[in-house]
Amino acid sequence: MGAIAAGLSAVAALGSWKAAHRANKTSAQAQETGERAFQTAEAVARIERDRRHEERRPQFELRLESRAPQHSMLNVQLLGPDELGEVEIVSIRVDDDDKDRTGLIPGSTPRKDILNHVWGPLRFTPRVDNADAHGRAVGPEILRVGRGRPFQMEPTRPGHWMTGTTADQWQEGYQDHPVRLIITCRAGDEKWVLPRHLPQPRRRPPVGRGCTTETPANSVLLGWPSSGGEWRTSGRP
Repeated sequence: MGAIAAGLSAVAALGSWKAAHRANKTSAQAQETGERAFQTAEAVARIERDRRHEERRPQFELRLESRAPQHSMLNVQLLGPDELGEVEIVSIRVDDDDKDRTGLIPGSTPRKDILNHVWGPLRFTPRVDNADAHGRAVGPEILRVGRGRPFQMEPTRPGHWMTGTTADQWQEGYQDHPVRLIITCRAGDEKWVLPRHLPQPRRRPPVGRGCTTETPANSVLLGWPSSGGEWRTSGRP
């Protein structure tokens, strides 16, 4: 009898172990399914957030016009979307060309002078229209939808350490280069960084040498994305 009872107890224990094992396996499978469902929901929510963020991306119209032999005007208008109401332009920054100058240390020129120098055709007029001392950036500014703001720009010059390089020689090196801008803006907790390239405006000759007061023929208008996501550019050839 004792042996039979021991056998039955062993069978019962084995059954209990198998039941517990099945329960643990089911629990693990349920947990794995739950984790996959959570990850899927998180991915869908992230895609929706990204879609809304792109949908709410500020639409700027940028027009760069020559106003005098040594001055141009960058007109920035906020076209939409209407639901934003207003946008804070944290900064509009003039970006450099593509050359790598990380190892450029000419003589005793301070490194900060090289970094502050604008390596491109135009810069903002220093200390005008809320520009910094180097003409690198302007801002902050608040723009309401449908309103704009002009910013004065001027041709860049060779750095003070570039002895022997004239202003004309410097500008000739950038005659076919675009003006590169980076607009950093935000609305509420959302932030956008928008790089833009604008063709240079045609320079006006000095007054008295056959120039007129008409808007230069190559003023360029950069609009907003089309339905296909492409940026439309229009202008007069």
